[in-house]
Amino acid sequence: MPIDIVVDAMGSDKAPESEIRGAILAARQFDVRVHLAGPENILRPILRQHLRGQHLPVFIVPASEWITMDDKAAQAVRTKRDSSMRVGLKMVREGRAAGFFTAGNTGAAMATAKMVLGMLAGVDRPALATILPTTAGTPSLLLDVGANVDCDPENLVQFAVMGHMYAQNVLKIRNPRVGLLSIGEEDSKGNSLTRDTLPLLRALPGINFVGNVEGRDLYNGHNDVAVCDGFVGNVALKTSEGLAKLVTASLRESLKSTVTSQVGALLSRRAFSEFKKRLDYSEYGGVPLLGVRGVCIVGHGSSNEKAIMNGIRVTAEFAQAQVTSNIEAALAAPRSEASAD
Repeated sequence: MPIDIVVDAMGSDKAPESEIRGAILAARQFDVRVHLAGPENILRPILRQHLRGQHLPVFIVPASEWITMDDKAAQAVRTKRDSSMRVGLKMVREGRAAGFFTAGNTGAAMATAKMVLGMLAGVDRPALATILPTTAGTPSLLLDVGANVDCDPENLVQFAVMGHMYAQNVLKIRNPRVGLLSIGEEDSKGNSLTRDTLPLLRALPGINFVGNVEGRDLYNGHNDVAVCDGFVGNVALKTSEGLAKLVTASLRESLKSTVTSQVGALLSRRAFSEFKKRLDYSEYGGVPLLGVRGVCIVGHGSSNEKAIMNGIRVTAEFAQAQVTSNIEAALAAPRSEASAD
């Protein structure tokens, strides 16, 4: 049976073109019904143009306003009450859609999701998680990557539980290894936040905690989930994105520099394409906002149609895996055990 996913059609840098084309691709390839939230007078003619008479399960949900990347999140959430974000998330809250995807303003998406969906019991703050490639060929989850600049130890404990459940249910990693991102593996390394968090994570039942991990461990496959505050996580993520672009561009230039290397480039084109694919954010679609009472996936602002398509796919997979209810149950378990003692 198809699953209903609502998309903020006015979110990305190239909205609504990317969203509409991505929705059509998703409707063709996946068992989904896509609902595009945005102004009907803008969306209808573009959707009709790209459908070219095809009958696909892509629909328009009217929303008269939208939040731009330049809008201040808190103000926009208060004043734009009929925004495409708010309309889309209300569909999730009311059970008319299983999940929501946006490539728009991340701060506004987080604030709107908290207001419209509410928080899970046992979660103080939501966290943004991102998937990173590793040399082991397995995915690695990093959170938080920007939702919370300042955190306390309890926040990181909650992030660890949420990351564990996402890795287990969506990434299908059995007994995922959870690490605390720090500047050294020794218990004494790190700042006051990591040192205070370490014993709490060690005492957490049901989590395969492997101790402190370092920046290089994000990509070597030694752990499946890395936990940190949003300041550290965002710097790590943006540095990784910049490095990936540098490596790709440098490799491309090197392969074109001489006749010999050009011949080699032709012979290794498939390998180079695979390399680019592993570093391409559009393959991962978007990052989940964990901790809210519903499915909310946030994509890159520069998302193209391929990224939007994969964002819709990821949103559907997240909803079908019932990660939200599993997180709530896992966070309730330690409290129940403590009260029983």
